[in-house]
Amino acid sequence: MIQDSKHNTDIWNAFRLGDKSAYADIYESHFDALYSYGKKFLPDETQVEDAIQDLFINLWRTREKLSPVDNIKFYLFRSLRRDIRRINEKEKTFEKVDFDSFVLMNDHPGEENTIYNSDDELAQKLTAILKNLPKRQLEAITLRYYENFSIDEIAAIMDVSEKTVRNTLHNSLTLLRKNSNLFYSLIKLALVYFWQ
Repeated sequence: MIQDSKHNTDIWNAFRLGDKSAYADIYESHFDALYSYGKKFLPDETQVEDAIQDLFINLWRTREKLSPVDNIKFYLFRSLRRDIRRINEKEKTFEKVDFDSFVLMNDHPGEENTIYNSDDELAQKLTAILKNLPKRQLEAITLRYYENFSIDEIAAIMDVSEKTVRNTLHNSLTLLRKNSNLFYSLIKLALVYFWQ
């Protein structure tokens, strides 16, 4: 963990000093995760790509003014969500976003969606329950168990309090537990399987 943090700090600092290879490395290392996350908010794939491109263009233009960062992924997720919210507020669509995409979209182009090609009853039942979670609960679960963000990072990304994140996660897990006792103990494992 310390080594990862040091690597993040080093590459970010190199980027801030104008190192184009560090900039390219940041882009290549995080594009897929950003794209997958952005699709949850913008149904148009071109808009998602444009939002990510705009984010990186802005990063390059303002690199000398940026603060030190030890978690690049967190910084990028938070920035992208803020930018997409701004886009959607202009179009008045943010609250209408269909978060079924968290469950239904194949986040790995070129790969088969293992959930729908699997006879695994747990995976199918989990899919059905996740599909019916409120969008904020599903987003919080995704950020926590799939993207491995901490509570305070999720709060910053979603622009809510840590207490709200804890309550949202608690409510989500309570709902899942009510549907099946297995889900409570296997939620993390099942979500990892779900997103493969």
